[in-house]
Amino acid sequence: MMAALLRRTGQTVLVLFGVSVLVFGVFFATPGADPTARIAGRNAAPQVMEKVRHEYGFDRPLPVQYAIMMKKLFITRDLASYTNRGQAVVPEIMRAAPVTASLVCGAAVLWVTVSIFMGTLAAAMKDTWVDRGLMMLGLVGISIPVFWLGQVANLVTQSRYHDTWLFSWVPGLGYVPFAQDPLGWFRALVIPWVVLAVMFIGIYSRVLRHDLVALAGEDFMRTARAKGLSPMRVLLRHGLRTSMVTFVSLFGLDFAQLAGGGALLTEVVFGLPGVGRLTYRALTMLDLPVIMATVMYSAIFVVLANAVVDVVYLFLDPRVRDAR
Repeated sequence: MMAALLRRTGQTVLVLFGVSVLVFGVFFATPGADPTARIAGRNAAPQVMEKVRHEYGFDRPLPVQYAIMMKKLFITRDLASYTNRGQAVVPEIMRAAPVTASLVCGAAVLWVTVSIFMGTLAAAMKDTWVDRGLMMLGLVGISIPVFWLGQVANLVTQSRYHDTWLFSWVPGLGYVPFAQDPLGWFRALVIPWVVLAVMFIGIYSRVLRHDLVALAGEDFMRTARAKGLSPMRVLLRHGLRTSMVTFVSLFGLDFAQLAGGGALLTEVVFGLPGVGRLTYRALTMLDLPVIMATVMYSAIFVVLANAVVDVVYLFLDPRVRDAR
């Protein structure tokens, strides 16, 4: 077990190094492009250009430029956005990260809970009207674009029916910090949670239902039934745990992608100042330091999530543990 954990940690470090080199190469080592002009922004003064060139080492070899950039990003954390009047990038991301974390964690709790219930119930009642109805609902959820559903939710809760008893509790668009007002935090995020979770509920419930149905004919499931265990106990105790391997794989990747800025559309629609919205603003302004920092932030989340998923595998599936 310990050897597997150490080996996975080493692989994670190597992957993060490779990602950082790739991101640096794409943004700053592209042939024929001047990274100084990219960072300084449009119509930058010659004095600013010279300052950026010297500060980031663009007049020095590429390995030195890479080392300076990573130092500014991870050690000194003084990577600055000249497009945004020299504002430090890393503190800006750190302020946006709790907003994204609040949005994604709440939506994840919702989609995991509901999808496990829907998928398990559909598998237990296979080929009945309940099974077909739940899977149809899941397909509808997958088919609805997040930005459209968010706009409809805003139209209903913020405009047309906001003054009714049903939605009068919904606050205006924006974010309320949890430390400032826990109830206000919940009210501001509950609608975005539902909107973000709808698609994943559809995907995860259908995947879980498929895995549970496929596992029903496996030898270990037949053996459990032959021992006299009830069908529901066999499904929950043996089938559900085994099917969680696929479920955890999907969850790790999706959660990391959303936490790294993949919830951009939801944040923009609901006016949440998270990492996704920060990335959106940087793209519209061609703010290269912010774009690079958010890309690295997202890549780190995805790589670390994969490492965590591999560790969870060791506990969920003994076959994985024995193979390693």
